[in-house]
Amino acid sequence: MKMALQKTQVSIILVVGALVAVSALVSGLLITSQTIPNMGNVKAIGVGVYSDSSCTEEVLFIEWGTLDPGETSDETVYIRNEGNVAVVLSITAENWSPASASNYMTLGWNLEEGYVLNHGESVETVLTLSVSLSISGVESFTFDIVITGTEST
Repeated sequence: MKMALQKTQVSIILVVGALVAVSALVSGLLITSQTIPNMGNVKAIGVGVYSDSSCTEEVLFIEWGTLDPGETSDETVYIRNEGNVAVVLSITAENWSPASASNYMTLGWNLEEGYVLNHGESVETVLTLSVSLSISGVESFTFDIVITGTEST
């Protein structure tokens, strides 16, 4: 009887120890998570986007201001290939807020489709945001501009 009681006590101690170890492990994982606040609406992949022709002032945010229905707004930026191979440039607009804004607004640029930017070169680019005449339900908006450089073949 005494031996069975000792085995039971040892089992209980092992189970409690395992639970404490698992709890500490889970707590440790939760403690290591981290939130990093950020702000920025221009993400450039394989290229740099700048506000000046010497490519020293990086563009992190574009303020389009207040736009009326039917209006367009232009923003001049300079795109530089910061990789070591020629890239084909492309542009997309993502993460519209509100999502319905993408139904009434269009982002474009003055570069031709398939524009190739060689290593170390930069190009002046005009980004254009156009607002539809029929826009409704959108008082303010945000979105991300994604400029991508894909290796030229």
